[in-house]
Amino acid sequence: MIGVIRVFTTENKTVLNQHGKIITEVYGLPTHNQCIPEQTLGIYDKSSEVEAIPKIVELGKKMEKEGVKILAISCAADPGIEELRKAVSIPVIGAGSAAALTALAFGKPVGILGITQDVPEVMKKLLGELLVASAVPEDVKNTTDLMKAEGKEKGLKAAKSLLNEGAEVIVFACTGFSTIGLAEQLRHELKVPIIDAVEAEGQFAAQLYHSFTEVV
Repeated sequence: MIGVIRVFTTENKTVLNQHGKIITEVYGLPTHNQCIPEQTLGIYDKSSEVEAIPKIVELGKKMEKEGVKILAISCAADPGIEELRKAVSIPVIGAGSAAALTALAFGKPVGILGITQDVPEVMKKLLGELLVASAVPEDVKNTTDLMKAEGKEKGLKAAKSLLNEGAEVIVFACTGFSTIGLAEQLRHELKVPIIDAVEAEGQFAAQLYHSFTEVV
């Protein structure tokens, strides 16, 4: 089973399970979804990331004890990934690095769609010179803003601006875009590769999961 760590605190089971649902639907993998406590706005700046890291580590350790075989930190900043890898004995995947590595396969200019003005460091490092532009939907400052009625419309407008700046591939730098199902709309309207960070982490998880199954 894949343990999906949500860095956005919610008691809404539909929202909580959304990322795992995507992974299950796309890759046929069983998932177990849990969220860190007391971060109802998720991770949206350096301070909130620092606050979240020890919570991510503790939750990951707990989920390993509960029997998950692979952990996915479902956040494009890959918060706490190195700390968690040192604390558990199972593989840990980060949504940000998974998405950036997937984009590299296209070898084309990349535009980052996020919720902060700064592109996550892990994505900048991996993409290098292929990263040509970044954009944030208007008035979006955290993941909860994306869930408002106008979230998809603003996401589409921001994505179009990336194409105008030369991007030929668009990568999500916030898994909140996955929560609202933005990828499907963008693929339909923009006709360019859209890298959904949750789908990307699921792809890497699937490769590891099937490798374990074959070994067993």
